[in-house]
Amino acid sequence: MSSLRQQFIQHIAQTSDIPMLLEIERAEGTFLFDTAGKSYLDLIAGISVSVLGHRHPDVVAAVKAQVDRYLHTLVYGEYVLSPQVELASLLAANLPPQLSCVYFTNSGSEATEGAMKLAKRYTGRPEIIACREAYHGSTQGAASLMSPTFFTQGYHPLLPGIRHIGFNSEADLEQIGHQTACVIVEPVQAEAGVRLPQGDYLKKLRKRCTEVGALLVFDEIQVGYGRTGTLWAFEQYGIVPDVLLLAKGMGGGMPIGAFIASGEVMQVLGHEPPLGHITTFGGHPVCCAAGLATLRFLTENKVWESVKQKEALFRQLLVHPAIREVRSAGLLMAVEVGEFELLRNIILECVANGVITDWFLFNDRSLRIAPPLTISEAEIRMACEVVVGAIDKFGAPGNVCGGQVQTGPHRV
Repeated sequence: MSSLRQQFIQHIAQTSDIPMLLEIERAEGTFLFDTAGKSYLDLIAGISVSVLGHRHPDVVAAVKAQVDRYLHTLVYGEYVLSPQVELASLLAANLPPQLSCVYFTNSGSEATEGAMKLAKRYTGRPEIIACREAYHGSTQGAASLMSPTFFTQGYHPLLPGIRHIGFNSEADLEQIGHQTACVIVEPVQAEAGVRLPQGDYLKKLRKRCTEVGALLVFDEIQVGYGRTGTLWAFEQYGIVPDVLLLAKGMGGGMPIGAFIASGEVMQVLGHEPPLGHITTFGGHPVCCAAGLATLRFLTENKVWESVKQKEALFRQLLVHPAIREVRSAGLLMAVEVGEFELLRNIILECVANGVITDWFLFNDRSLRIAPPLTISEAEIRMACEVVVGAIDKFGAPGNVCGGQVQTGPHRV
């Protein structure tokens, strides 16, 4: 019989020629464990997903309780299901009043797709604007928002009517006009390697959208749920979007996403034509139960209040002459070390020493650090010791591991 690894390569569709190939047997808290019993400190939390760590007891208990009640019942929006209603109500209670109506999806990509349709339907306009080096998902509509086109060029033509502007470019805001249905932007650009808004850029973006009647859509799929030090990243910039996109950390490890707007905006999906946006599994009761447990724990314990302290400790410990820059927004951090060949070897050395890190879709010069928000001070010190040690080993120019290092697309 072939090994599990051989079956993985043979039967699981591959999206990269350099998968990690770690055989994970179980997970607990901030650690993953392979079939040999080796532990790995997870510094990326499944790409910002496991905000409370792996198998948080509240999330596990909520999933088990819901499984004993019912699973799928009927397509979204037909039955009154308590996990959906309670999660939507708790989200609304922790958001500004104009973000009170929730549409649940299965993923962040689907949240983006729904918001794109919503904006076109509500405004009657054909154009959507996104920022260069932003990632909003890989389905065809969401992928149309991606620029540069390295990851999408093999799938053209994509959607028409997409325009791209530079993040932090105030001059580019003039491109937002009366044909623009919406502007979709991350409050902090994640896959560009953690790029923060400068000055009053987001306020000026909000003002321009309001002036021309375009909806402002904030993608907090990766930066929401306490990741940047507040429950929602936009809270730090004194503005409110018209539509909010959520996913990743939302389910505490279960697949769920959402796009959220006002009732006035969202109601257009229900008529002329009806069923303007439908989903079979969006808002699955088990995923909503997990999402409810996650949000309850976050808000009742204000988990995000310790994020800035943990960010500061990372920054204090991540010091090495080979580190060119550390960019951070709470516990979303990019440690820039240089070209991909060097970065890849540093990552492999970290994994060999029991710490999982990664790189970014549009920045293959920086280490990604986005651990569970529950990571302890001792775990931060352990992680930084391994990371700095790996940089020390390979940080000198020309000092790389033996064997060929291959570049490839990032796992998102």
